[in-house]
Order: sequence, then structure tokens, then C-alpha cells
Amino acid sequence: MDFSRVELSDDDQRFLEESRAFLSDLVTEDVLRRDRETGDNFDEGVHLALGAAGYLEREWRPESDGGFNRVRRRIWELEKRRAHVPWVTSGTTAMIARSVEKFGSPELKAEVMPKVYSGHVRLCLGYTEPEGGSDVATCKTRAVRDGDSWVINGSKMFTTGAHNCQYVFLITNTDPDAPKHKSLTMFLVPLDSPGIEIQGIRTIDGDRTNIVYYSDVRVDDKYRLGGVNDGWTVVREPLNAEHGAVEAAVDGLQDVAIMMHQALFMADAADKAAAKVTQADPNGRRLIDDGAVAYRLGRSVARMEASFSTPNIFGRVALAQTMRDISPDLMDLLGTASSLPLGTDGAADDGAAEYVFRFAPLVGIYGGTLEVFRNMIAQYVLGLGKPAYAAPAKKAS
Repeated sequence: MDFSRVELSDDDQRFLEESRAFLSDLVTEDVLRRDRETGDNFDEGVHLALGAAGYLEREWRPESDGGFNRVRRRIWELEKRRAHVPWVTSGTTAMIARSVEKFGSPELKAEVMPKVYSGHVRLCLGYTEPEGGSDVATCKTRAVRDGDSWVINGSKMFTTGAHNCQYVFLITNTDPDAPKHKSLTMFLVPLDSPGIEIQGIRTIDGDRTNIVYYSDVRVDDKYRLGGVNDGWTVVREPLNAEHGAVEAAVDGLQDVAIMMHQALFMADAADKAAAKVTQADPNGRRLIDDGAVAYRLGRSVARMEASFSTPNIFGRVALAQTMRDISPDLMDLLGTASSLPLGTDGAADDGAAEYVFRFAPLVGIYGGTLEVFRNMIAQYVLGLGKPAYAAPAKKAS
């Protein structure tokens, strides 16, 4: 196995240094503190600065249209993570923008895309419903045609970033009598439309998401993406990206699975735990000198490294499950003080493992639960057939 580094050209090395310096000046301690306090995973000032400097356009356009080449794209992705650039709303915007480019009308693209690239327009995902779970195709939010417009009624859960976005990528049901995958139509709905109400929800890790209500929301037909009742075609590509169903790149210049950004919090916690257990106490004793501590830390790091190397949808499961499994072990190794959160005096590792412990359950839920992904692997990869969820039939007496 070749673990050699990529040798950068002088120009690419200069790009790395320039982007690192730019992000270091941009993502300040105040930005990170605000992000922790709000739980938004978004900072408007940072986002607009990235747009003004041309980074958003180069990141999101293909190389043939002025975007980064493969090497610089990878450099940029890694430098953003190193600087801890708030990431959620930027990520949803990038996914949806590709669908707008592919399925939007010329009029819609002219309205939306220039402001996406400048940072003034952000896009969020309107999939999950209060009773829908991970199966977005069971959509009950209705869109009814009325002349040249549509009237939308319903509600969506976990519309993360809606309060910082201008449009929602909304899945609706336009034919209740049709099979569920043939009844869907996608819209890019302006979030300032009358009849939309956004209510914040806090998750256990401190992040903010939203429930969004749609009451007689009137949307012009120009905001429709793709054909009527052909929404599954439109939504499938970003869904696949969110699920981690990505093809391996022959040049190796991409993540092998989705959730790598989230998993870096786990790597940070493991690094801090390793540093802590090698520090000597006033009596000169180190936790790492206890064989049980060394074994458990080594086991956690080995599992983490294995998860980082697991590709495609398998990696999506491995990363989330590993975060769930090793975060309590890291906290246990560090003792009671590891339960104190970030910024608290006396926290064993500045709250790193404690945050991963709270964050990990959500990583295994959003974008689809681990149970759903395991069923997908069983059904589509291992050929084990579709799960039978119906109650067993009662035997006749």
C-alpha cells in the first residue's frame, strides 16, 4: 500500500499557503465561539467572504467552467476542515445547486445561481416529515396546481439551516393516487413566501435544526425542478450524495465516504485523549503506563483508522458507528473531568470527547438512520431481500 504524499507543484503549494492564511484570518475564535453558541453550523460573514473572494464559485463549478482542478479542490476541502469553517449550510447549498443547474429553468438559474456563488443565497433540504422517518418517498406535503402556480400545504422536520437560507429544496406530493415514487414533484421554494413558518429545534449536541410549516404557500411554476410527478429523478442524485453512495475516484483525491468532516471531530478527540494519557502527574505517573489504558486507547484508534478507510455507503455506517462506540471509551479513560463541555474550566480534553459523545447519535440519524443503511446494504449489496416489517400473520385457530 502506498502512503506517499502528493507532491505539489510550486503553484499548488502557493495556493495551499494562500488558502490556509486566508481561512486562518477569516475563521477567528469569535466565529467558532458564535458557532458553538448558536449551533447553526453557519456563519454569514465567513460565507459572504468566501463568496466575495471567489472561493465558492471555484469550489462549486466544474473545472471545465472555471472551477478548481482536482488537486486544488482537495487542498481546499482539507484546509476548510483544518480551519473548522462552519459547514452544514454550505454543504446543503452545494448539493442542491447541482440539481438547480441540472433541472432548473433558465429563468430560475439566472435568479438563483449568481447569488449562490456570491454567498448571498443559501439552500436547505426540505425532505423529512414529522411522521415520515427516513423514507422521503412517503411524502404527504401536497402541492396542487392552480393556473401558472402551485399551492403547497404540509410540514417538514429537520430542515437544518432554513433560518439562514433563502430557498428550500422541497419534495411534495402532486398525485396522491399514484405509486409513491411516481407522485413526487420537486420545487425550489423561496423561504420568504407568505404562509411559511420556521420554528427552531435544538438537538442533544446543541445544534439547531427546524420544523417548517407550509400553509397555502403559493409558488410560481418557474420554481419547479424537473417534470411533474418526476421528482424522484430530481431528488435521487442529492440523496445518493447524502447517503454516501459515491464512486471511487481513480486519482484518490476525494473522500472515500461521506461524513468525513464529522468524523474529524472524532479524530480530534482521539488526539487529545492520546496527549492527555501521556502526561505525567505530580508523582511522575502516566495513564498510558497502565496496560489496560494503552490497550483501550489503541483499540479505539485502530477502529477509527479502519472506519476512515471504509468506502462508500459502508463507510457512512462505519464512521457513525465508530463515533458512537469509541467516544464513551475515550471519556472513561480520561475520567470524570471528561464529562465537562468545551470551554469549561477543568475539562480533561477541552470537551472534545464529550462533544463527540453527544454528536455521534445524530451522525447516525441525519441523512438516514444507520438501521436504514444497514438494510440497504443487506438488500442491495448482499442480496438478502427486502425486510418484512409487517406483523406476523396470526395462525387460524
